[in-house]
Amino acid sequence: QVQLVESGGGLVQAGGSLRLSCAASGRTFRSFHMGWFQQAPGKEREFVAAISWSGHNTYYADSVKGRFTISRDNAKNTVYLQMNSLQPEDTAVYYCAAQEGAFRPYSAYDYWGQGTQVTVSS
Repeated sequence: QVQLVESGGGLVQAGGSLRLSCAASGRTFRSFHMGWFQQAPGKEREFVAAISWSGHNTYYADSVKGRFTISRDNAKNTVYLQMNSLQPEDTAVYYCAAQEGAFRPYSAYDYWGQGTQVTVSS
């Protein structure tokens, strides 16, 4: 079992930046591949970014490539999502997720945080 707690969300103007953090506890963090997902009002949860346990492999949704960066610090049991050039369509609840075993970056995560709200005003 692993517990995930997101932080760093908030209200930002279009063009601004936010850095989300997800702190993990309960089991060895480096055992898990990590991902970020977003869920906008009235929409299904969608993949945003993922990073392998070592940090060597990263994946991004096309909509965020070049604007968002996922990273992790295994010594701090934390994964980050740096979001730049934010746009109103990025408004959503952002969830971090942890995955054991073989890396399947786009789906099949085992543990989820409760989410943090990101609102981008125009």
